[in-house]
Amino acid sequence: MKKTILFVILQQYADWEAAYIASAITIFGKNQYNIQTVSLSKDCISSIGGFHILPDYDMQSVPDDYQALILIGGMTWRSEEAKQVKTMVEDCYKKGKLLCGICDAAAFLGTVGVLNDVNHTGNNLNDLKKWAGAIYTGEMKYIAKQAVHDKNIITANGTATMEFAREILLALNIASTEKISDWYHFHKLGCYIAPMPQM
Repeated sequence: MKKTILFVILQQYADWEAAYIASAITIFGKNQYNIQTVSLSKDCISSIGGFHILPDYDMQSVPDDYQALILIGGMTWRSEEAKQVKTMVEDCYKKGKLLCGICDAAAFLGTVGVLNDVNHTGNNLNDLKKWAGAIYTGEMKYIAKQAVHDKNIITANGTATMEFAREILLALNIASTEKISDWYHFHKLGCYIAPMPQM
């Protein structure tokens, strides 16, 4: 039976932040994983780049049986409507499932309080503190790094698409560390520098 990976995307989501992860999971996973999308409703979602998709689930129909919840960054995480995602994040965190956020979605995790006891990163510590307010008490665990994986939480800044993807692939144990590293270097450095990865 396929394992489900849920991608949370809101209006004006950063399509490039999802693309590498989803395609690598599908390629490495060899049909073992089911990529599904979640949004605030099942209405059409438009990405920053102009792609249009219909989410598989809304907040009321999200399945309980999934392996990872991946929050993709974008332009809508600071809206009042985005707070609807909080309950799903809290549930994922309590159940110890893999919980991931990049760019503003990483900072959103801080507003829910799930970053207080794990090493994490984001776009900017001061912005995170200002946005999350008293809910966020994890300043001493903030690391100025492209992507950070601690316990069951992975965070990344908005320039760390490849690093974010790599940490998720490693956490899923979807392939050997060597294969994942080769895949990362190939896409990060280019085909004239890095050797073609073995999939």
